[in-house]
Amino acid sequence: MLLKNFVYILVLFVLFSCTTTQKETPSVQKEKPLMSVPKKYASPKEIRPIYKKDIENWSQLNALNDFLKRFKNVSTKEALSNAEELEGLVATLKKEEKPVLFTIAPFQARLNILHNEALRLSDMRNIPSITVTEVAEQIKKIIQSFSAVHSKINTILSKNRFEEAIEVNDVAIGLDTNKVNFVSNYSKKNNLQRKLEEKTKDL
Repeated sequence: MLLKNFVYILVLFVLFSCTTTQKETPSVQKEKPLMSVPKKYASPKEIRPIYKKDIENWSQLNALNDFLKRFKNVSTKEALSNAEELEGLVATLKKEEKPVLFTIAPFQARLNILHNEALRLSDMRNIPSITVTEVAEQIKKIIQSFSAVHSKINTILSKNRFEEAIEVNDVAIGLDTNKVNFVSNYSKKNNLQRKLEEKTKDL
């Protein structure tokens, strides 16, 4: 009798286990195909055409820009497989020597944010329960961060062009620079600063 009850319990346990497995399988099977379905993403903000020549020799930036084109239409699986290389390119851009105009703290801060987002995507490769939606949101954050980097580049180059454009060659217009008083110089600098701030707000 005892043996019969044991066999009965064992059969029930096996049947219950099979039922549970069958219930879980469809969701797993559904998730895997979604991981391979390409999804379109917005392109990062571009460097303005008039500034392209200023950054044409910046190899690290151009390499990252080219690599991120892979994420314009990418599946979750492809994005995760490219995440480590992406993080490496961002790290290189952050650490390597930059054109002198971009060796400033605000620009470095944009690169730090971009690197953190790339690291997060790379970490997602090791999370078994990661979902398509979570990866998609992270890709969007990376694109937004890279857009912020490009936006800052546009702003820095615009400011530099503006400063060069309004420089006055005092000798060429016949002024004796020794006679230009302090008030005039101070007024010129203040006027320049105000115009630069207005220009930056528009960007």
